[in-house]
Amino acid sequence: MIHLDTSALVDALTGRRRSEPALRRLIADGERVAISTLALYEWLRGPRTEEEIEFQEALLPAAAAVPFGPEEAMVAAAAYRSLRARRGRAVDIAIGACAVTRQARLWTLNPGDVADIRDLELFAPA
Repeated sequence: MIHLDTSALVDALTGRRRSEPALRRLIADGERVAISTLALYEWLRGPRTEEEIEFQEALLPAAAAVPFGPEEAMVAAAAYRSLRARRGRAVDIAIGACAVTRQARLWTLNPGDVADIRDLELFAPA
């Protein structure tokens, strides 16, 4: 399973959609792809067009977003406390924790934001 960070979601679904071909390949190959409710929140709060939201719903429906619940909160809090440079990264750490609790790899265009989270495996499309 692969979780998309907001950066990968934005890169795949807006502007030049650079990551769209890789995302479509993953889905076509049967890879399970998901977003957390936190990534969904970050995605929806940014300036989005109706077309972009419809595209997101077609590929990654909001109703199927991985919830940020008590287990994810505990993992995120432990990770936050263990990291030195943590200020300004609370949501990134929480998104990483969602991936960790689901044993998913995280696709992000900003690996430096989460690379120091223990047990988090990053995904980079070929």
